[in-house]
Amino acid sequence: MQIVSLTKDISLKRPLEMGNEEQLNTVKMVLSDVKKRGDQAVADYSEKWDGIKLSEFSVSMDEIQHALANFDEELKNDLEEAAKNIRLFHEMQKRSSYEVDVKNGSFIGQRVSPLDAVGLYVPGGSAAYPSSVLMNVIPAQVAGVERIVIVSPPNDKGALPDAVLVAASILGIEEIYKMGGAQAIAALAYGTESIAPVDKITGPGNVFVALAKREVFGEVAIDMIAGPSEIAIIADDTAYADEIAADLLSQAEHDPMACPILLTTSNVFAQEVAIEVEKQLRTLPREKIARAAVEKFGKIYVAETMLDIIKAVNKLAPEHLEIMTINPHEVAQQVRHAGAIFIGRYSSEPIGDYFAGTNHVLPTNSTARFSSPLSVDDFIKKTSIIFYTEETWQQHADKIARLARMEGLEAHARAVESRGWKKGMNQS
Repeated sequence: MQIVSLTKDISLKRPLEMGNEEQLNTVKMVLSDVKKRGDQAVADYSEKWDGIKLSEFSVSMDEIQHALANFDEELKNDLEEAAKNIRLFHEMQKRSSYEVDVKNGSFIGQRVSPLDAVGLYVPGGSAAYPSSVLMNVIPAQVAGVERIVIVSPPNDKGALPDAVLVAASILGIEEIYKMGGAQAIAALAYGTESIAPVDKITGPGNVFVALAKREVFGEVAIDMIAGPSEIAIIADDTAYADEIAADLLSQAEHDPMACPILLTTSNVFAQEVAIEVEKQLRTLPREKIARAAVEKFGKIYVAETMLDIIKAVNKLAPEHLEIMTINPHEVAQQVRHAGAIFIGRYSSEPIGDYFAGTNHVLPTNSTARFSSPLSVDDFIKKTSIIFYTEETWQQHADKIARLARMEGLEAHARAVESRGWKKGMNQS
């Protein structure tokens, strides 16, 4: 990894083009076609791009039972324990409706309601991501969403990975469809003969999925358009170079566009980590991907003081931030912007990815300055409630009318004043 001095122009920003014109045009065509032709369009695109000819998209109970019967029991127990931790964390995020009395029996308030239906996109094909199932489904369940749908591209045998089906089964999700790409996003947004539309779509995917989510936003809600993964590590010479190198590579192996960086005050430690990264790269199964990320976006920044590092991190607003210093809690208190903060030697990033309970769907590309991890809040909506009695109306009608006329909205003023023409009528 390249070692450089920490400067004011430090950045996690990468040239993240959200698809080219050809890809965008393809996505628009797919969305329009699925909206018109429904299941047949989904089937045609699945056969064209995935090489899979499907007559039935829905995953059957037999397929789920088969996955459960063939899945490693120890791994199933691990998923169940992870799910328990994730649920416990998200239960603490639940919001309550409230009312505030404003005199004379009047009140204002807010009603918190779950969304009716959400769709989760789980990347698939040759890979399996049961952790995506847990991280997206559980906060929706805690929020109270009644209908949760999973879509995922099938493998070359027309099946979904056992791990995905087992994770879904652990959570009690049975509405699962074998479809991927932009056509799956279209099916969730518009509905087809096989699948009813949802209100919100969450979950990661390739560029076509990301473009499709962006295009259907407004028809439905979406979680975020996430970029490639990133990790920033603050470490001093009390940390272990091999452990820091391993943590940097844990994100580098995700994507050639991933950004792994280390910030330290020790030149000697920087050199040790750089050597260790190269050593570990040679034995990684995903060496080609990780090496591309390290060589293009990986950096080790050496600063004069820890204060300089903290200032830089608050500017970076990284997706993942590890603090591996002699006083990690003290440093963490000074960090304002990060998707998730991992404090101390035994809190490496993958713990949050899989098991601790916090959500691993995090803002990237410095958007942690204004965005938050996926949470229960993403699966609820809020409704304002207003109830004025006649007495409260009488006290304030003239004020409200004056404010309306100040803005040139006469009909607003008359709507408030009109109640005075019907004496003796009470609200109930």
